[in-house]
Amino acid sequence: QVQLVESGGGLVQAGDSLRLSCAASGRTFGTINMGWFRQAPGKEREFVAYITDSGGSTYYKESVKRRFTIARDNAKNTVYLQMNSLKPEDTAVYHCAAKLLYGDVYEAGTYDYWGQGTQVTVSS
Repeated sequence: QVQLVESGGGLVQAGDSLRLSCAASGRTFGTINMGWFRQAPGKEREFVAYITDSGGSTYYKESVKRRFTIARDNAKNTVYLQMNSLKPEDTAVYHCAAKLLYGDVYEAGTYDYWGQGTQVTVSS
């Protein structure tokens, strides 16, 4: 079992920055690949970013690639999503997810554990 708790969401203006955090417990964090997904009202959950267990590799949704950065601190059992130059279209509930097995990192169905999510709202 892995428990995930997100924090750091909020209401910001376009162009602002936010850093989301996801605290993990229940399993050796340094062995878990982690992802961030988001879900806007009326839309499907979509991939945002992914980081391998060691932090050595990262992947991003194309539209966030030069604005968002995923990082992790295995000593603190935490994964982060630094979001810069936020846009109204980034408004969504952001979820972190733990991936224990191999599979398409872009597909939500391949992740094993999910946090409850944190709301990010970007006003224009």
